[in-house]
Amino acid sequence: MMSAVGSFPDMTQIDLKKLGTNLTTEEWIQFLKYLNAYNHKNDSKLDKTLLLNGTTDECVDYCKGDFYRGLRTYNSLHGYVALVICLFGTIANLLNIMVLTKKDMAKAPINKILKWLAVADMFVMIEYIPFASSQYIYMKPGQKELSYAWSIYILFHMHYTQVLHTISIGLTVTLAVWRYVAIRHPHGACASFLLSHCNECILFSFVISPILCFPTLLVFKVNERVTDNQVLYYVHADKNSHLYRINFWIHSVIIKLLPCFVLTIISFVLVKVLWEASKRKQKLKEYSNPNHPAQHQHLQKHASRIPKCDRRTDRTTMLLVAVLILFLLTEFPQGILGLMSGIMEKCFFEVCYQVFGEVMDLLALINAAVDFVLYGLMSKQFRTTFKSLFFKRRLGSIELTRVTRLTTTCV
Repeated sequence: MMSAVGSFPDMTQIDLKKLGTNLTTEEWIQFLKYLNAYNHKNDSKLDKTLLLNGTTDECVDYCKGDFYRGLRTYNSLHGYVALVICLFGTIANLLNIMVLTKKDMAKAPINKILKWLAVADMFVMIEYIPFASSQYIYMKPGQKELSYAWSIYILFHMHYTQVLHTISIGLTVTLAVWRYVAIRHPHGACASFLLSHCNECILFSFVISPILCFPTLLVFKVNERVTDNQVLYYVHADKNSHLYRINFWIHSVIIKLLPCFVLTIISFVLVKVLWEASKRKQKLKEYSNPNHPAQHQHLQKHASRIPKCDRRTDRTTMLLVAVLILFLLTEFPQGILGLMSGIMEKCFFEVCYQVFGEVMDLLALINAAVDFVLYGLMSKQFRTTFKSLFFKRRLGSIELTRVTRLTTTCV
């Protein structure tokens, strides 16, 4: 009897006659049983709600406001938007790979880097398609799958996307450094070293990325919890551990903010180079003197023309600057949010960071999907190769031969 109402062991000893009630002792004990069962059920629901939302009592009022509610509203649409972008991006990156592996295109070291960048981005999107379909479309809003198989898949999704995205970051940094050296020191020892070790530079990004992401394997694990006679599984991390904080610092500073800092400097340098090239072109135009004799004027006119290779070098630099700026717009917010999570610790991560997660995923997916559009708009060689591959094979091959004789370092 006492074990049945274990939460109220003293209440059964109350003298009901002194309270002026007509309840019998058996009725009173039965009431206590019902009350105990009701409280246990509500506690289980509360625990399950906190588990589903990943929120503790101390963090309930942490992030509020119209902007926060706007993010919540977008999150209900994220699955459909992400699915469209992933389908487009997968096809676009596949086309990138096909074009960049053509014999004439594959000769340029920069094109090799762009090819492997497309490979990493494509596999990120391929994996994100089943995740977005299940997490945001198949499941109803607010519904969470807490089976063991789904928790294992979420853990795999976290590590898989982080490693491949870090590879993309490494390849983007390699691309920027390569272009900087090619412009600033085209005939120096560093340029010769990079030219002869292009494959090793690409391989380095694939090797170093899993090493940098390894602490995440130790931080996040699948835990189980028994709630209302039901075993629930979820991905959990000990947010009070030193390893958790170290992992956030590695992810935000080394993987995100440090590459962004390097790319910002290189982007400014490349923009400065383009600006200086534009000034040189303007000076050459102004140098032509219309009062000179006709023959001399004709020579001046031809002398003022910029060589085709220089024009294509400028277009290539503009293309890479566009790629770097798009990358910075994607990675800087993620790095700042990760840094704030490391500084402000668990409440910011539980309440704020996870709401921003879908928006960060959207920016990363857009960044990985639009490279095909950038290449098509800004690279004549890419357009020519694409046409020769899918539309005018013979004509495109002849035109491409003329173009590629000029240089093998332009996209």
